[in-house]
Amino acid sequence: MIKIKRVYEAPSPDDGTRVLVERLWPRGVSKEEAKVDHWCREIAPSTELRKWFSHDPSKWEEFKERYSREVDKGLLDRPASLSKRGNLTLVFAARDVERNSAAVLLELLQNEGGAEGR
Repeated sequence: MIKIKRVYEAPSPDDGTRVLVERLWPRGVSKEEAKVDHWCREIAPSTELRKWFSHDPSKWEEFKERYSREVDKGLLDRPASLSKRGNLTLVFAARDVERNSAAVLLELLQNEGGAEGR
């Protein structure tokens, strides 16, 4: 099972492998508090795309399209293989739990490998 979770939420045993999918380390969270197993910053949206989106809900649909085109599909192999070993949690920093890059990655991973999510 693959799910997404804010880095500011407490980790739990059912998270399984926790992968931070942000280009920048989240503010105010130590590495000990985050308890991430892997940091895949290369899979995060480019700085230009992240700044353009700026978490504006009106740009969500276009952000999803741009990010889906931008992300190197080969980079999805790592999280996909981790999900085959057990639960996988894509960890993100955005406040909006519905409209963020981890939600796009979750959808891409589900489409690529048919993994169940959320």
